[in-house]
Amino acid sequence: MKVLLVGVGGVGEAIAVIAKKRPWLEQMVLADYNLKRAEEVAAKLGDATRFPVAQLDASNKDQIVTLARRHGVSLIMNACDPRFNIPIFDAALEAGCHYMDMAMTLSEPHPAEPFSKPGLKLGDYQFERGEQWKAKGLLALVGSGVEPGMADVFARYAEKHLFDEIDEIGIRDGANIEVRGYDFAPNFSIWTTIEECLNPPIIWEKDKGWRTTAPFSEPEVFDFPEGIGPVECVNVEHEEVLLVPRWVKCKRVTFKYGLGDQFIGYLKMLHAIGLDNKNKIKVNGVEVAPRDVVAACLPNPATLGHRMFGKTCAGTWVTGTKDGQPRQVYLYQVADNEVTMKNYGVQAVVWQTAVSPVIMMELIAAKVWSGAGVLGPEAFDPDPFMALMPEFDFQYGMKEM
Repeated sequence: MKVLLVGVGGVGEAIAVIAKKRPWLEQMVLADYNLKRAEEVAAKLGDATRFPVAQLDASNKDQIVTLARRHGVSLIMNACDPRFNIPIFDAALEAGCHYMDMAMTLSEPHPAEPFSKPGLKLGDYQFERGEQWKAKGLLALVGSGVEPGMADVFARYAEKHLFDEIDEIGIRDGANIEVRGYDFAPNFSIWTTIEECLNPPIIWEKDKGWRTTAPFSEPEVFDFPEGIGPVECVNVEHEEVLLVPRWVKCKRVTFKYGLGDQFIGYLKMLHAIGLDNKNKIKVNGVEVAPRDVVAACLPNPATLGHRMFGKTCAGTWVTGTKDGQPRQVYLYQVADNEVTMKNYGVQAVVWQTAVSPVIMMELIAAKVWSGAGVLGPEAFDPDPFMALMPEFDFQYGMKEM
């Protein structure tokens, strides 16, 4: 398989590092707006034939189509911030390539009632074009990271093997990671973090459909495994709530993230003074988006691995019944930063995000997962994915609760 990797930031680098060892990968083109960054990653990989580099503007659909055709790729892997999803998604369809992303096209809050009704939902742009992808026999696999991605596979696995009826599927994410030497240094893209944390979170209920609530609402303490312990989690906008109900039978879907009071305070401050604004404003004759300024001022998450200590946990909490008895389980994956830095040279959060798309590429390359249209991970049989996880040092656990 030949892959065009659009975006060679922290997660993009980790995808390339993990994929390098897989025999199905014939070539992965490392494309980024910052050519120097792509060249640095290629130098680390040490295989210029399999990992050529290219300068690319991810907002330019025509450039993406041209590059994909030049290299004869069969799949475009979108590893950019979701603001670039539309041109990359549309380019894949035009170029006749399969497509994968880890975050779906962006939402727009309801203009009148943002904290009770959804406006444009995450992924609406993509799902509205599903028939176009089917007509061309192409697959757009959306939400292929860890959350969404692995968490969605866990939901489908729980439905298939662990429950007769499911009441709630709740994605729960928590960590005890600290970044030493900084008062505020997010270990993932701050652009994406601001987007998902300050937008109205979305909840799905079988009888009511999708509804929104206020950011950071409904706090609860969740006890995470493998030494992380209790962490307060709050509602955050996330793709699983838009994906899971399309394929998994259940009564309710939620997503809650353990952000911490200090982190929430920083996000609220950015919002209060307008630095979360993703639209450009004019400053001394120069147009710049305030959120881009914030991102430029903060350290690059890809460079923080040596300052990070602790573990991060991503997982799917499921409640319901099995054989007439109530049951609760938490299916999870824990990444230890010390281990990922030692074994892969990348920090835990980006490594954990990157493994799932590589597993999914392998399943697509082997035609174990196949289909056409716009589909989420839960549209496929979860067993082959789960079977491959140990091969990728991506062990999962299950906690009865």
